[in-house]
Amino acid sequence: MNERVKELIDILELQPHPEGGFYKETYRSDQVLENNRNLMTSIYFLITGQNISRLHRIKSDELWYFHEGSTLNIHTLDQNGCRCIKLGRDINSNEQPFALVQGNTIFGSNLENESEENYALVSCAVAPGFDFRDFELFTADDLLKEYPEHEKIIRKLT
Repeated sequence: MNERVKELIDILELQPHPEGGFYKETYRSDQVLENNRNLMTSIYFLITGQNISRLHRIKSDELWYFHEGSTLNIHTLDQNGCRCIKLGRDINSNEQPFALVQGNTIFGSNLENESEENYALVSCAVAPGFDFRDFELFTADDLLKEYPEHEKIIRKLT
């Protein structure tokens, strides 16, 4: 783990996330919706070259904002197939500093270049707010039944 990653984990007080990477909740709206969900939540999220964000699904929309580091690939899997969103600063190379993953979409992420020195620091905002009761983590067996044509990325991100 490089020094910048250690520094970010320490300064931002990041903890291991069940899906992979490191996170810290930075905001939870005081406003509560009828379904007993907060209006919005936000986290810092850090992925390194040594870990991934495993394929998972939540019920809410998730907005991703790139802060620093290497290009992050957000892989989505749904009835339209598998898609890769490149999150980063190099707009001329089709990277985006912001991305949306719509609610009820299966998704995970990894670094474009997974060398052990690389990392990506992002923020994720979820609306309605994130709740672990809505969090589904998948195994390869779960997904290969429905998406056998995407075996390579499924095996990589489970």
